[in-house]
Amino acid sequence: MSDPKPLSERIALVTGASRGIGAATAKALAAAGAHVVLTARTVRDLEAVEEEIHQAGGSATIAPMDLSQGDSIARLAAAIAERWNRLDILIINAAMLPPLTPVTQIEPKSFNQALTLNVLATQALLAAFDPLLRRSEVGGRVIGLTSSVGAQPRAYWGAYGASKAAFDNLLSCYAQEVEKLSATRVTLLDPGATRTQMRARAYPGEDPQSVKAPETVADQVVESLAQIEPPLSRIRVSS
Repeated sequence: MSDPKPLSERIALVTGASRGIGAATAKALAAAGAHVVLTARTVRDLEAVEEEIHQAGGSATIAPMDLSQGDSIARLAAAIAERWNRLDILIINAAMLPPLTPVTQIEPKSFNQALTLNVLATQALLAAFDPLLRRSEVGGRVIGLTSSVGAQPRAYWGAYGASKAAFDNLLSCYAQEVEKLSATRVTLLDPGATRTQMRARAYPGEDPQSVKAPETVADQVVESLAQIEPPLSRIRVSS
């Protein structure tokens, strides 16, 4: 019989945990036994996810924050270090989709915001939490939610695709750098077409029921965490 709580006693941090894939992943991690730290900007939505986790018998803590503010990441790392002195799981899910336009018409402000959240915040998260991931007794795990447009350019997706290409590169380099120095392992997970607000903005005419629910992606996250993975793995969630 499989362990109903394969992530028992683990400390997990999920960014962008207020809705969509982030919220579903937070709930799945909690159901698998992890204590989940939920981060996002919207306090009310975080509280709703936390309440669902508690009602289901899980354990969670909310940490409202704006990842684009570098100091907030450092403060969160310090708080987690003080309370638990480690981090077992880091889920980098928060991302911004700038307007879909030709490359020649990319709006600098929105492009800069996407690069700040999708790239700069990712580097800041890795820098701040790497010491805590190294202290994990079970081996730290980093899962970055990516997109196929980072590796396969698509017309009108240049701004988002460029940010995800940089995202993938950062995580891949980090995986190589820590491979022989710690037990930390990295997974790049492409959720594919999923029923989220970001997807709805990109495909406004699409029937939401025609694509998979966020819970399908969340289940894949938990499944991958319960397995022994190589230093860098890539997963694409099927429909």
